[in-house]
Amino acid sequence: MKGKKIIMYIIIILLILFISCIGFLVINNNKKGSNEFIEDYTPEQEISDEQLRQTNIILYFKDNKEEKLATEIRKIDAKELLENPQTKLIEYLIAGPKDDNLSKIIPDNTRLIDTELVKGILYINFSEDFIKEENMGFGREKNIVDSILKTVIQLNEVEGIKILINGEDGKEFADGEFNFKEIIYNI
Repeated sequence: MKGKKIIMYIIIILLILFISCIGFLVINNNKKGSNEFIEDYTPEQEISDEQLRQTNIILYFKDNKEEKLATEIRKIDAKELLENPQTKLIEYLIAGPKDDNLSKIIPDNTRLIDTELVKGILYINFSEDFIKEENMGFGREKNIVDSILKTVIQLNEVEGIKILINGEDGKEFADGEFNFKEIIYNI
């Protein structure tokens, strides 16, 4: 019994010495590392003011291969978004994608009359051309609205959208399958 106690004490002392040695090595290595000189990174080329202002936006367009939305990430000058970012994003959607694998989703000849942000809801006033096209079907109509919604809610202040046609509320697409009576939120 006495021999077992002695062996246990020896093991405990060896463990304490082992842990102390490891601690000493770690502390000693950290001291050596802190005295080393760290060189500053110098870029090969100076970054211009224009490059500093670049930001990425995500636009949603129709995928040419499937009947679903796909994203186009576009690098733009952040100054373009200073005055009225909501209007600018919708204008990009109306203009269409730069990627050949995507198609414009906003109906042709649609004009953006104006936008107004009120308590987190973005009121978007389009020309009548937005709803004129016949037989689009519910799926395409939903994709159009989803494209607009997903694009503008990137802006923290936008929680939902309300679509107006020539300033009038409650309009609908020509086939009557999708209307704009309610505020549309992202789900």
